[in-house]
Amino acid sequence: MNTPLRNMSKSERVAYIDATLEKLYPNPPVPLDHKDPFTLLIAVLLSAQCTDERVNQVTPALFKEADNPLAMSAMAIDDIRTIIRPCGLSPQKSKAIKRLSEILLDEHDGAVPQDFDALERLPGVGHKTASVVMAQAYGVPSFPVDTHIHRLAQRWGLSPGKNVVETERNLKKVFDKSRWNDLHLQIIFYGREFCSARGCDGRVCEICRTCYPLRKHPKKVNKP
Repeated sequence: MNTPLRNMSKSERVAYIDATLEKLYPNPPVPLDHKDPFTLLIAVLLSAQCTDERVNQVTPALFKEADNPLAMSAMAIDDIRTIIRPCGLSPQKSKAIKRLSEILLDEHDGAVPQDFDALERLPGVGHKTASVVMAQAYGVPSFPVDTHIHRLAQRWGLSPGKNVVETERNLKKVFDKSRWNDLHLQIIFYGREFCSARGCDGRVCEICRTCYPLRKHPKKVNKP
């Protein structure tokens, strides 16, 4: 006798999504090229409203000129801006990069702080950027949530959050802390490959179809 189709419960979705993502992306790489916490911080700052691929095309030229706070603080803002222009928002980003480099020298002995509050006080560094640095540079359990993770969390019934702050809080509640750093990357990779904004509307990819086989209409997502 065939078991009738049903939508999964939340606990079933969490377990299934966790296992599926770990199987697909067991050792997720950091998508932004970097060699240390400083170059990661700059790369993440540049990734705002820009693709990781574009950032990775731009940072070699920037880091050839300056790959540490001392060298970066010595660069003219216009020179930084010229190099990073392809990443977009170059006027704001170039000023933030120079100023945060100066602050790292003046207040942190040239090191990127291992502290959320200190990171978020740096120009151009918000909570998401700080979370990425803490997770990927220092291994501190974090769950950086951008608009893409927010969208998938809604489609998969993991969070009803109205913004990325609420979504981050909800994801931290349902997934084990030891999984946060990898899951943040795994969700990003899955979204790019199978559940993009245009490629899936909540009824197309394997995770959406498995979690919600009875879903008949596109999933409406709360815009952050």
